[in-house]
Amino acid sequence: QVQLVESGGGLVQAGASLRLSCAASGLMFSGYAMGWFRQAPGTERAFVAYISRSGGSTYVADSVKGRFTISRDNAKNTVSLQIDDLKPEDTAIYYCAASSIIQRTTSPRGYDYWGQGTQVTVSS
Repeated sequence: QVQLVESGGGLVQAGASLRLSCAASGLMFSGYAMGWFRQAPGTERAFVAYISRSGGSTYVADSVKGRFTISRDNAKNTVSLQIDDLKPEDTAIYYCAASSIIQRTTSPRGYDYWGQGTQVTVSS
């Protein structure tokens, strides 16, 4: 019943911006912290950004700090990832995930539900 559905990915040129969205259903959305992860071919899934249940606390990986912004709208059951100044190394499948753990976690093991992912491809 729980579903997380990402959207907003695509093929873009370096320097462009994208806004990824994740629509959640089948769960008490405000009861879950949310995270974004990404996975490039041949690599492990890597943490990108985190937002607390209320949206009052965010944490972004150092590798994307200053370019990535996470936000959520609990009234709409959505979480977004604003990506600016895209670089070829950002190319990956981007996943949103929901966590019931109270303390912030950047590990995929701390997340209970996952979306199917949306592809972001950045060309130079």
